[in-house]
Amino acid sequence: MRLMSTKRHRQRRRRRTPHDGLIASFCKKKCSLRQQDDYSQSGARPRPGLDLPEDIYRHIHALMPLREAARAACVSHTFLQSWRCCRNLTLSKETLGLDGNGIDKDEMARDLISKVDGILKNHSGVGMKKLELNLYCCRKVDHCYLNSWLRIAFRAGIEELTMLLSLISEAEYNFPCSLLFSGSGKSIRYLKLSSCVFRPTAELDCWRRLKELWLTNVLITDDELECLLSNSSMLELLWLFRCNEIVRVKIPCQLQRLSFLRAGQCRKLQEIESNAPNISTFDISGSNLVKISFGGALQVKNMTIMCSYQPNVIWYTRTKLMPSVLNVETLHISSCNDMISTPTLPSKFLHLKYLHITLNANEAISPAYDYLSLVSFLVASPCLETFIFVVQQTDMKHDSIVGDISHLRQLPEHCHDNLKSVTIVGFCSAKSMVELTLHIIKNTSSLQCLTLDTSFGSYGCLVNKPGGCNPMRRDIIKEAHRALLAIRTHVEGIIPSRVMLNVSGPCSRCHVVERD
Repeated sequence: MRLMSTKRHRQRRRRRTPHDGLIASFCKKKCSLRQQDDYSQSGARPRPGLDLPEDIYRHIHALMPLREAARAACVSHTFLQSWRCCRNLTLSKETLGLDGNGIDKDEMARDLISKVDGILKNHSGVGMKKLELNLYCCRKVDHCYLNSWLRIAFRAGIEELTMLLSLISEAEYNFPCSLLFSGSGKSIRYLKLSSCVFRPTAELDCWRRLKELWLTNVLITDDELECLLSNSSMLELLWLFRCNEIVRVKIPCQLQRLSFLRAGQCRKLQEIESNAPNISTFDISGSNLVKISFGGALQVKNMTIMCSYQPNVIWYTRTKLMPSVLNVETLHISSCNDMISTPTLPSKFLHLKYLHITLNANEAISPAYDYLSLVSFLVASPCLETFIFVVQQTDMKHDSIVGDISHLRQLPEHCHDNLKSVTIVGFCSAKSMVELTLHIIKNTSSLQCLTLDTSFGSYGCLVNKPGGCNPMRRDIIKEAHRALLAIRTHVEGIIPSRVMLNVSGPCSRCHVVERD
């Protein structure tokens, strides 16, 4: 019996599965490929039926991850030819397999530079369209290497160039604009530079095809940037981040195709003047408020204004900026320590659908700021569908509605017919905030969801964390419970049945208010 079962087991193992044919076919093709390489090296003619068009091999090779593509080129003469004509090269410690644990950083940097140098020097220069050099982990790179690599890329007619250098490099690298004088850089469509010096001049005539320009931690002056932009009539995207020599950005009207403009954390930036007529997305962020002027840029549909330390940005956006961008559809505003309330103005924003306002303070929002004044935005935006208001403070100095027997203010009735979702994060017991909430409930027949978060938006219960939730100061917990009491007293009783009310507060398991 044991002998019979063993025999049946062997027969079962000999049966072919549906995958056997595929595996055999793959192995056969692999052997054929090796034979073909042997023939090509020895000069013998391969057998008919084994040769594939060169473009098919290149397509297969292009689908491989970079590390596997390089390995295939090491063992296959066919793939080696494809490797030397590779169109897209992304060279970094990750793609070259140098991101393992336990590797000395300096040794890894030297190895990365050596591999990149070998790859680019062995490239034929034919067909290269995209080169991405991620060298942010290399504090010391010989500039001769960088110049040599860029020379190879420009001679190949590169279209997309990304060069990310270390923010803590031992020496500043001056991007070799001189390489572009020969005209070899006229194919550039996408340029992304980081942590270098960039000095384009008026003599350069190589930016006519440039569509996207990304500059991060790059030293470039106002005049140099203006000169570059005036010669980039095809530009569609401009990204400036931490370019700390720039004081004034001037966008010429010739940039008819420019649709995306972002300037972030440029420490010396004071003014942006744009005459480009078709900007649809505008994003400005930094420590201080920047003077912004649009030359009739009515095409702006998405706008973000964020200031870390400048007060009264909400007031500035409503009074000075928005009258020039009446077609905006999405608006993000972030301000700090506002003291001037938002006024009611006659200007309308007939296309605004999404409004996100963040008001933050190191300690407490100034009691002078009237939350109810934000109704100005709602009245001016008849198509508004989503309103999110985030208050970030560690203390509450406004008059609390808890224990206040005075009458609540009511603004003139105004129907917000399209407003469907309202979220207030950092909801507190401030009387003006409760008045804002009641105004929205009573004047919004289209409201579907109202979310009131009294836990300052970041103190949800962490059940799986040892020790429970993150700690909260006792006075913050007490204010959150006052806010919950205000909701129960003034809000819950007037919520229509069609509206879903979501209320969140401090974790009752971890944040219990003890008696005084």
